[in-house]
Amino acid sequence: VQLQASGGGLVQPGGSLGISCVASGKISKVNIMGWYRQAPGKQRESVATITSGGNTNYLDSVKGRFIISRDNTKNAVYLQMNSLKPEDTAVYYCNLETRNTYWGQGTLVTVSS
Repeated sequence: VQLQASGGGLVQPGGSLGISCVASGKISKVNIMGWYRQAPGKQRESVATITSGGNTNYLDSVKGRFIISRDNTKNAVYLQMNSLKPEDTAVYYCNLETRNTYWGQGTLVTVSS
């Protein structure tokens, strides 16, 4: 199983950005996909997750600003990030959990003026 993330980049505070990730390979239909992030000098944290049934969970600091969604037909997960803050700056990793855990390569999101 491989995960390929795309999107990311530089955005001004208050701006919006979307990132996406597509999983390929033999993937169980029952799974959890999500986004994690790691800022410099900090531990990786879960930002948002979504089950194959559509149940979502968000980090408190992104609730109301970020929206996670998925397309099960494409094995894809998306993260729409709105009202971005400098503290959202991090490398964002997509994640797939079935009986095993898989990680994408990470995409850098920088929020700065």
